[in-house]
Amino acid sequence: MTTDTDSKCRVLLVEDEALIAMLMEDMLAEFACEVAATVGRLDEAIAIAGSQDFDMAFVDVNLRGVPAWPLAEVLRARGIPFAFVTGYGAAGTAVAHPDVPVLQKPFRSQDLEAIVQRLRAHHSSADA
Repeated sequence: MTTDTDSKCRVLLVEDEALIAMLMEDMLAEFACEVAATVGRLDEAIAIAGSQDFDMAFVDVNLRGVPAWPLAEVLRARGIPFAFVTGYGAAGTAVAHPDVPVLQKPFRSQDLEAIVQRLRAHHSSADA
């Protein structure tokens, strides 16, 4: 029998820098998260986000020069909590999505863990 504490949360990781994606995958595993999909292109991310189930997502704001705003709208419409990942700071996301947490690159493990906990709390309250 699986309980909430035994199950891993499923994560969609949208990051176009392979080293950062691998680092995040390792860190997320430490926080009992399973990275169910890692993608680096906006069109692929939108297709996966629209067709698969995830407990949360981490979205790089700029994917090879393309803003990830359309993906954010898909996630929001599906009720999937997400955080932006960016080296540009929260100012670039605040206007369009002021309620979305921002993981600032470079980040520490504790920074990622804090956002995972915040997104888990949001996911749990949405299920209630």
